[in-house]
This record gives sequence, C-alpha cells and structure tokens, in this order.
Amino acid sequence: MMSSERNEQVIIDTHYTTVHTLGKQDEPKRLRYMQKDGRFPVVFQKSPGDWSPYLMDIFTTLVEIRWRVMFLIFFLSYILSWLFFGLCYWLIAHVNGDVHNPDNNPCVENVRGFTGAFMFSMETQATIGYGFRGMTENCIVAIMVVTVQDIFSCLLDTIVIGIVIAKMASARKRAQTVGFSSCAVVNLRDGVLCLSWRLGDLRGNHILEGVARAQVVRYVKQPKGFIVMSYQDLDIQNRDIVLATPATIIHKLEPGSPLYSLGPEDLLEDNFELVVSFTYTGDSTGMLHQTRTSYSPADIHWGQRFQEMLKVGKKRYKVDYALFNVTTWVPVPLLSAEEFDRGRRPAEGGRSHSSRFPSVMRNGHISQVNCDVTEEVMEQTFL
Repeated sequence: MMSSERNEQVIIDTHYTTVHTLGKQDEPKRLRYMQKDGRFPVVFQKSPGDWSPYLMDIFTTLVEIRWRVMFLIFFLSYILSWLFFGLCYWLIAHVNGDVHNPDNNPCVENVRGFTGAFMFSMETQATIGYGFRGMTENCIVAIMVVTVQDIFSCLLDTIVIGIVIAKMASARKRAQTVGFSSCAVVNLRDGVLCLSWRLGDLRGNHILEGVARAQVVRYVKQPKGFIVMSYQDLDIQNRDIVLATPATIIHKLEPGSPLYSLGPEDLLEDNFELVVSFTYTGDSTGMLHQTRTSYSPADIHWGQRFQEMLKVGKKRYKVDYALFNVTTWVPVPLLSAEEFDRGRRPAEGGRSHSSRFPSVMRNGHISQVNCDVTEEVMEQTFL
C-alpha cells in the first residue's frame, strides 16, 4: 500500500513537473514584474511632502482614488461649503445687528443666529427654496456672497458629477470582463513549436476590434541593488483580433524569438516574465480599454494544448467558458525549438532518430516522442 502511494506521488509529480516545478519548491518566490491581475508592484520614492504631481492633475487623482475616499470627499465638499457660507451669513447678520436687534432691517430674513445662517446656506446652494428665509436689498455684501455661492455650487456639482461618471465608466471595470487564460502552453502546430495563450470576452456585447501584444521582460541585477530592465517584443500571428469568440494567440518559436533556445528544463533556470496585453475599443462607450496579465516560467506548460470550447449549434455558436483554462496533454519533444529544428535536419554522423527525440515516462511507461505524431493524449488538467 505504501509502495503504491509512493508510486502514485511520483506519477503526479512527473505529470505536472517534468518541466515546471521540480527542484524549485525550496527557492524563495521571485517578485513578479506584473501581477496576474495586470497591476505593477512598483513604489515611487520621492522627497517627503512632494504632492505637486497629484495636485497638478487633480481630476485624474480624484478619478483614481478609491470609492470610499471619493464618497468622503463628496460629503465633506458640500458640508464644509455649507458651513463656510453659513459662517459668512452669520458674520454679516452679526455686523448688521440682526442677531441682537429683532426690529432691525435684516440682511437675510429670519436669520438671527448661526443655525439659521447654516440653514439658509444649505437651502441656497441646494436650490431648495422653502420660502421662509430669503435675501433682502438691505446689504450689498450679502447679495455678493449669495452670488459667489451660486457660482461655486454650479462648479462643485459639475466637478463631482464628472468624477463620479468617469469612475463609473472606468476602463478598468470593462477590462475585468476580458481575460487571459491562467497559463500559456507550448505545443506543435504544423510541425513548429509554438507558444500560445487564450483570450476571451465574458460579456454579451462583443469586442469587434483589438490588438494583442506580448513582451518578454528580463531584469539584470547591478551593483548596490539596482536592476536594469530589458524588453523584447514577440512576433504574434494575427495581431489584430475580432473577439466575438475566444481566440488563441500564437507565437512561433522560430529563429529570432527570445525563447527560441529555451527548452523545458531551461524554463526552470531562466529569469523572465511574459507580459501580454490586449488593447481594444468598447462598442458601448467608445472608450479605449486594455487588459493585461503576465506569465512566469512556471505558468508556461510544455506539451499541452487548450481544450476546444467552441461548438456549432442549429442557430448559433456555443462557447463553453468552463473549458477556458482546461488543457490536454499532447506529445511534444522535450527540446528547445532550436534543438528541435536542428534534429529535423538530415542526421549527421549516424545520429539516430531516437537520439533526437528522447523518451518520456508517463504513467510508469516509457514512450518515444515523435514530431510526426498528431494524435493527442486526452488527459485533462484543470488549472
């Protein structure tokens, strides 16, 4: 029993990690350049108290803050403005003698204290107009303050409404309904090793036009803890995508590709990150959106392909998003694309076919991997 459990564990480890996790479990987790949700773990260090970049573009700053902070600013902006103008009306009434002399001709009717002044300020700015308190012609200063408050009220309403609408129509919210697969896969397509990942739109109003992009990001450590980032673009087939149905984005591992010389074992040792993005225009709002994510070497699964999820019905196409992240094993040489291309050329020095395509152990059996095999192993892994 113990032997069978031990063998089963070996099979599971080999099933998942001939390529990806073997020998890396004890190493500390490397900081990602980009999180899976598209955010960058970057902190900007600046001189203390330097808020000028945020104040110069205050509208963008207010749009990017959290909703709870926005609501706090929303409430405080109105309450503080009511208090400020209420204090102005109370000072005018106090100087004019309206507070202590009920028989005096008041600047504002029925404003005899700060409470009445605050109520008049709120009714004026909110255009409530109960008719109990009102401005008279006795004080020109009070008339000027009412005029300023009316103009300020219009300006404040415009800013608050604009910020709320901008936050509700934020491109980040739309980008959450367009997603990439949780992993990327490497398999054979028309005899060429290809790296691919999946892209899909979860909403009913489909995106009709968009552009996909991918970069390999590496960093090199410099003395004193500094690093230098390097960016290499990947050539993508069919960069312009009509996302009516889920699409598989393909990058051929050919000469010139930054990943051309990397084999499955090399992925364990290389230090890079595959950053992918999809930029598109929303058909409902006409706004420009971008969805992005990244794949570390552990997220790239060698020898797998995505399960088909599109079927044809009688009246419409059917997409099963339950299979969006489901992959199946396929026979793929455990070689880099460079070694694979070299092995497909005429053998030199009597090299045999079996030496170019090594054996792979699956479920306790040794099988020979052949690049001409097209039959797929329908073993599913749910990621």
